[in-house]
Amino acid sequence: MGLGAAMALALGDPPADYASIAAVGLFVALMCVCIVVGHLLEENRWMNESITALFIGLGTGAVILFASSGKHSRVLVFSEDLFFIYLLPPIIFNAGFQVKKKQFFRNFITITLFGAVGTLISFTVISLGALGLISRLNIGALELGDYLALGAIFSATDSVCTLQVLSQDETPFLYSLVFGEGVVNDATSVVLFNAIQNFDPGNISSAKLLNFIGSFLYLFGSSTILGVASGLLSAYTIKKLYFGRHSTDREVSIMMLMAYLSYMLAELLDLSGILTVFFCGIVMSHYTWHNVTESSRVTTKHAFATLSFISETFLFLYVGMDALDIEKWKIVGQTYSPVKSIALSSTILALVLVSRAAFVFPLSFVSNLTKKTPNGKISFRQQVIVWWAGLMRGAVSIALAYNKFTRSGHTQQPSNAIMITSTISVVLFSTIVFGLLTKPLIRLLIPSRHLSREPSALSEPSSPKSFFEQLAANSPGHPDLENGISLRRPASLRFLLVSPARSVHHYWRKFDDSFMRPVFGGRGFVPFVPGSPTESSLPLLPGNEN
Repeated sequence: MGLGAAMALALGDPPADYASIAAVGLFVALMCVCIVVGHLLEENRWMNESITALFIGLGTGAVILFASSGKHSRVLVFSEDLFFIYLLPPIIFNAGFQVKKKQFFRNFITITLFGAVGTLISFTVISLGALGLISRLNIGALELGDYLALGAIFSATDSVCTLQVLSQDETPFLYSLVFGEGVVNDATSVVLFNAIQNFDPGNISSAKLLNFIGSFLYLFGSSTILGVASGLLSAYTIKKLYFGRHSTDREVSIMMLMAYLSYMLAELLDLSGILTVFFCGIVMSHYTWHNVTESSRVTTKHAFATLSFISETFLFLYVGMDALDIEKWKIVGQTYSPVKSIALSSTILALVLVSRAAFVFPLSFVSNLTKKTPNGKISFRQQVIVWWAGLMRGAVSIALAYNKFTRSGHTQQPSNAIMITSTISVVLFSTIVFGLLTKPLIRLLIPSRHLSREPSALSEPSSPKSFFEQLAANSPGHPDLENGISLRRPASLRFLLVSPARSVHHYWRKFDDSFMRPVFGGRGFVPFVPGSPTESSLPLLPGNEN
């Protein structure tokens, strides 16, 4: 009888969780539609894949709402765990894995200035503005902690959408600034939000403030160190054990799993998983990727990009469908007038605009004071683009708002419901309007003749084949050549101060060549022995690494 039941189930009896399978099946079908539509709109100057997915999510939510006679518009309840544990890690890791490292670290101080100090300024402006303006709208009993939480929620930029609207090839400088800032910004916003959750308004002191600053510096440093250590461990493991001699599947698997493990360890240790997995991606691309076989390099490069793309598409579909959740909108509609809802969303949006400007332009001025050459300075037009591209709010803001104002994705309190609907409204408006206008704004402020499709002087090779071609093209007699660009050695302390980026990079390369790559591998420094990852047909040319 048991065998018959099992055979009947195998032959097509519906499983118990039929609704879950239907929901997942719907999302898979919608993602296929997003890919097809995104391909057809590839050359469109306005649209990008994230906005396309958002529109398809909204349309699907509207259809479900109509089909269910206004009962519900979504097939999945928004879950912070789904976002932070499953969707965000592959997106951030791939960004670190594919980032142009020299461009990123050349602007690292500016990126940290924008991402950390800028986020604190934005948090302060939004919190004070909310306390002064939103409190006058009389939307309900909001406490000081709620206004501070709003500051943290709307200080979080949408680094995912930034990947879609800025091109790393056409505008590498702007891309490194805006995306790098976005990664640090998301980590800072989450830290601020968690600190506010434990905030006691009746016990504020300078000691508490210093303790918070110390905790943030500890979190930033520890998360970065954990990410670097995870990346180095994966490089050393693959270099010593060389899984590829038996199975390329194993070395691809160990790279993926150790990258994800770094994120989970950071979360378990109450650190920033975002920073950890980002720096793990950078280190893996610098060392680990060069220690695997050629076929594994191609596989990992496209596997990480594919996982990131699927996560991004799923995420924006998810947000679009959840935006029309009728439960929250009914509570708001029964309690507040449409004018009050619009006023709240408009006030938050205005605070986002002002808070972004409050740190982009002053901190750009400060950053420019440290630059000795015009090429390293942020022009006013570039500052406008950095300001505009960072106005988009996304899933991080929604996830934090759900954490603060709902319980398991649901709320019955009107003041909490209107905060959720206002957050959704701001996210939709900023993503669609600011996202649609970003590409035209870049073309307006930076004409196409000034867009620099820089050669791979600032990037990793796009594939193992191009990497080998570059190695063969460079001369082994010039260890200071860097993809054809010579680096002048610092002759004096004055040169070190005038051109610190190149000088620091020169000393880093010497340290990397002498100590790091002999231990952890990397391009050109994995010794060739039978069964090693290094191809015997190519000469080993030290010093040609980014």
